[in-house]
Amino acid sequence: MDKVATMPESLRASLDFLRDLRDNNDKPWFDANRSRYDKARASFESFVTELILEIGTFDDMTGVSAKDCIYRINRDVRFSPNKTPYKTNFGAVIGQGGRKGTGRSYYMQLEPDGKSFLAGGIYMPTPQDLDKVRRKIVAKGAEFRKILNAKDFKQYFGKLEGTALKTAPKGYAKDHPDIELLRHTQFLVSHELSDEKLLSPDLTAHVIAVFKAMKPFEAYLKSALE
Repeated sequence: MDKVATMPESLRASLDFLRDLRDNNDKPWFDANRSRYDKARASFESFVTELILEIGTFDDMTGVSAKDCIYRINRDVRFSPNKTPYKTNFGAVIGQGGRKGTGRSYYMQLEPDGKSFLAGGIYMPTPQDLDKVRRKIVAKGAEFRKILNAKDFKQYFGKLEGTALKTAPKGYAKDHPDIELLRHTQFLVSHELSDEKLLSPDLTAHVIAVFKAMKPFEAYLKSALE
């Protein structure tokens, strides 16, 4: 059996470890299960490496490595009321600059019990970036609507997500034809992944199909910010 076909099943170790970590989220347990963590992270890292290679056939992944994409499992608890020391998921930003990149990219989060998902878009735009996207919508709203109404986009994502203002943003007419888009303060899409899908032989092909459907959306936002 080839590497791609065996890869999804190897994620079982990742899911099992994260599930147990959720119930034992403290340093003594983590230290006692360090070898399990190493195996779980290695499985996820191998899968991210596979995705980088596949995404590289339709988007620029030059110089991108899995190690640069994957977030640390340690939580920053300095300003959080939740003092559990570890995240109960593995996350990776796949794109130029990895998790520290500032451009548009593809995101995958692995978390057991149906909490895994793929995502993309703009989560926390600066006021300047939000203004750039809105100006792009005013100039080329039809192009954005075409992307959001594409068959593959609707199949995998349904609709545009993210917070939105209840009224028109300052400087825009309430009756603007694209006011529903202009009211957005986030521009996000997501696609849920069940545990069964994560362990299925067609996982790689499925994830790549989702990311391909996401690419026009990402490219539109990238062009707006440039």
